[in-house]
Amino acid sequence: MLRQSWWKILSVAILLYVVIGGLLMPIPHVKNVMESIRNLFFHVPMWFTMTFLFTLSVISAILYLNTQKAKYDAWTTALASVAMLFGLLGLTTGMLWAKYAWNSAWSNDPKQVYAAISLLIYVAFFILRGSIADDKSKAKVSAVYNVFAYAALIPLIFILPRMQESLHPGAEGNPGFNNEDVDSQLQMVFYPAVIGWILLGVWLSTLRYRFKMIENNLNEI
Repeated sequence: MLRQSWWKILSVAILLYVVIGGLLMPIPHVKNVMESIRNLFFHVPMWFTMTFLFTLSVISAILYLNTQKAKYDAWTTALASVAMLFGLLGLTTGMLWAKYAWNSAWSNDPKQVYAAISLLIYVAFFILRGSIADDKSKAKVSAVYNVFAYAALIPLIFILPRMQESLHPGAEGNPGFNNEDVDSQLQMVFYPAVIGWILLGVWLSTLRYRFKMIENNLNEI
């Protein structure tokens, strides 16, 4: 299915709809957030996509540990690298949003801090891979590290921030929007945005995987 083109065309169509609809559609009035609520269609789906790709990456890592097949190692690194890209985009769009909503791009908010820590953990993943010369040892060690990195990612992103006071939605004292503010109009763009960005993330991962496999074949030659 990954070699078929229909889902890639669907991804482009959805994201065109998201960009056009997200920038032009009428939006609800939300105190302190105002027009910047349009970033909902870009910032939040970045984290959904990142988490989805990291999940696929750790599954590939486990498959590699069970089978020792090089293709699973290639998928592990391809998915993790694209997930990192979306994580950095999520952090950047979040800082831009915070600048307008909270008057500061970085306020040491728990979600900001834990998100940055999560990305640094995966930066170490790539540093670790680069420090090992032998391909099999590199794949095995990084696969094991990937499992532990993912085990840290989930509480850092989804659990620990909810246990502390935060400016983000869903926390006490939050000046932003709540579920009532995300009305049906926003949902008409938000949910397609999540699907569209995830499809784009998978598409980029397949390209990275193919590049990695070509690189492996050239090294063997």
